[in-house]
Amino acid sequence: MTANQKMTLRLILTEADIRKVILNTRPSTVEDLISKLKESLGLHYNFSLQYQDPDFNNELCNLTDTEELPGKPTVKVISVLELVPVSSDEVFSDTTSTAQTEILSHSPQERLKKWPEFFDIPTFSVDVEYRLRQANLLFMSESIYLKVTKELKHEILERLAESMYCYTAYPTAPQFESVAAALISKHPCLQERGSTARCCGWKNSLKHKMANYRTKRRQSGCLDVAVNAGKRGRHSAGGQPANKRIKKAKKGEINYLPNFPDGFDQAALEGACKDLVDEMQKRTPNGLLVKQKMDQTFALRRNEVVESEPAISTMVKRWPALFTEDQVCSRKRR
Repeated sequence: MTANQKMTLRLILTEADIRKVILNTRPSTVEDLISKLKESLGLHYNFSLQYQDPDFNNELCNLTDTEELPGKPTVKVISVLELVPVSSDEVFSDTTSTAQTEILSHSPQERLKKWPEFFDIPTFSVDVEYRLRQANLLFMSESIYLKVTKELKHEILERLAESMYCYTAYPTAPQFESVAAALISKHPCLQERGSTARCCGWKNSLKHKMANYRTKRRQSGCLDVAVNAGKRGRHSAGGQPANKRIKKAKKGEINYLPNFPDGFDQAALEGACKDLVDEMQKRTPNGLLVKQKMDQTFALRRNEVVESEPAISTMVKRWPALFTEDQVCSRKRR
């Protein structure tokens, strides 16, 4: 057959998506055919091709040469999963480097970023990632939805709750919705057939999981959620009456009430506070030392502001560095 004649083929993308495709020219190689199909149909993933061979009662065979195709062939798209080999040396060196970086860059503030415009779904455990990858391939080839087990759903929701907590302990309804939409976008096999948005069930499950996650954090002594406990008296310490003055973190308060940094207690931070006052009494304070001590004592200041609500005059006397230009700019980052 001549290379410049048109080519008409029946293309099987999934069992529910079979299309008639007309190409202006007949490709001379399999690679050329795949390239033209990607361009024509807007396919953004790698795949191989199989065709119905008349010599074997139209059973599917791998396509290795376009000359094997009949006049109007039936071709099936087979998704290809690409795995990139990584040496053990690279894995251990990267892991060690990352761990060292995290230890050296540890900050007393638990949250350093605001909610992202597009939520990035975290990487799950090896087992969960493998099962989702296989289910995604099956969904792309045959439009079969994954039947999510209770154990699998628990692992997915637990990991998502941990990631969401890095940004806020109290996500809003639009934020829950953005996470659920991002989840089914990355893993389309998790879509829900009976839902208009395909993710309403995931959104509701995330709300319950986040509430359970806050409970666990509160029980472990995490202050930014413990401060909101006891609104109905049920979680109040020592049988105290219900706390009616509870105030959740506002939109701009990324670190509302963080815990004390690791290795520091109340006495140690009070010592750092005294060092700050002494340093600010100098004619030319050490800016690097002031910044270091202010970051270190951030949790102590937030605890005083939330729990004691001191007057401005008290704050000026106790934290003079807080009202300098550098620290005013730093508060926007915190």
